[in-house]
Amino acid sequence: MCTGGCARCLGGTLIPLVVFGLLANILLFFPGGKVIDNNDHLSDEIWYFGGILGSGVLMIFPALVFLGLKNNDCCGCCGNEGCGKRFAMFTSTIFAAIGFLGAGYSFVVSAVSINKGPKCLMANSTWGYPFHNGDYLSDKDLWSKCQEPADVVPWNLTLFSILLVIGGIQMILCAIQVINGLLGTICGDCQCCGCCGGDGPV
Repeated sequence: MCTGGCARCLGGTLIPLVVFGLLANILLFFPGGKVIDNNDHLSDEIWYFGGILGSGVLMIFPALVFLGLKNNDCCGCCGNEGCGKRFAMFTSTIFAAIGFLGAGYSFVVSAVSINKGPKCLMANSTWGYPFHNGDYLSDKDLWSKCQEPADVVPWNLTLFSILLVIGGIQMILCAIQVINGLLGTICGDCQCCGCCGGDGPV
């Protein structure tokens, strides 16, 4: 299989993940599906924009670069044109590394937020973080510590879990493209070609 074709598949997979990551992060600004009257009452991790920046903006560029390799074919991959295609594959590894860092950022922010729990109105009528070291994850009765916004615990937990999974998948896909891109750089765009003196694909 052509390494360019593999990159195209990875890029096509990343696009919907980017969209889901953006949507998940945007929904976090509306805890319980409602508009909050004071932005200071939102969890700090929401303002880190893990899904918007990490799994979104920093991931859209690698995805487009991967999709841009779709025009690579076996024609000329063992001739002079191979230099340009090898350079394109090498460039894709750089963007894959950027995407990996972005996805890693989103993954870490999501993991920290899940462990920390959401910011909410507590029983003492102050806003803060009532949970400690993820204790609410194994004890649903603790969720009652959050009085407002309504359903903020399952809301944040669900959306940050989605971002956590998306970030993990994106990291894996970018790591695959790093390997794929290095193979394309060293061996040429297409593995279907014969030796460098061959006339074309075999």
